[in-house]
Amino acid sequence: MNIFVTGASGFIGGSLAAGLVRAGHRVTGLIRNPEHAAELKRLGIEPVVGTLDDRDLLIVQAQAADAVVNAASSDHRGAIVALIEGLAGSGKPLLHTSGSSIVGDASGGERGNAKIYTEDALPEPTADKAPRVAIDRLVLDAAQRGIRSSVLCNTLIYGRGAVKGSASVQVPRLLRQAQASGVVRHVGSGGNIWSNVFIDDVVELYRLALEKSPAGTFYFVESGEASFRDMSAAIAKALHLGPPQDWPLGQAIAEWGYEMASYGLGSNSRVRGTRARDLLGWQPTRTSVIDWIENDMMKDAQKNA
Repeated sequence: MNIFVTGASGFIGGSLAAGLVRAGHRVTGLIRNPEHAAELKRLGIEPVVGTLDDRDLLIVQAQAADAVVNAASSDHRGAIVALIEGLAGSGKPLLHTSGSSIVGDASGGERGNAKIYTEDALPEPTADKAPRVAIDRLVLDAAQRGIRSSVLCNTLIYGRGAVKGSASVQVPRLLRQAQASGVVRHVGSGGNIWSNVFIDDVVELYRLALEKSPAGTFYFVESGEASFRDMSAAIAKALHLGPPQDWPLGQAIAEWGYEMASYGLGSNSRVRGTRARDLLGWQPTRTSVIDWIENDMMKDAQKNA
């Protein structure tokens, strides 16, 4: 297939694009910075320079492609509207990348009741996450417009990205803060729990979804879970630092910003997904982010520097 991938210089989008090239597909990747073009070409990806605000460009690329993967932003409604317009009536796949902070409880780093959500029983989103959920629903409703659309709702992703210098969202922030300060910190008590998944398993799931996902399908992408207290302890072990410390939410917000501290690092986001396994035959290869942090995180960081 000829596949158009947005966010192709990023951690998720670049890894997806490179993986699809390895699987034999022709991939065109949207990038904002022309300086990233050489890295994409190294990976066999044809770069297109533009942004998610370039409505006409997105429509043209969607119409020219056999499939589209949005991995640039979970929150840019205009880009999704443009891609749907370009694909309407075509029967082509559209995969949209969401994130499981849509079920986050902004608990301030505390476990609380830490409810587990399934694909068939999603909660009403918080006011902070309502716009993202509305975009997810827009993608799923595109199935009624002749598009084989799916939403892949990723949990905490770990592992090494295909694009040099790219990094995932959560664990690298904890790592950078620890390296800068000499102290590993988590929000609140760190008792909050997130489901997680290995980046290579994410790539494989997207490949399977492009081939055979039914239209209008929502997937949770997960293959394990861990508390932030356990993840920060593993980081401390990998860096040979002392025990991790609790960090009040206000101080964490000052370091990481409201969204990241409250949801990405300070919420519970526990989910269970069966559809990827049942509908697509997805079989994740790794189930422990703690094992990766303790044994592979620093090696992968050096390789990707």
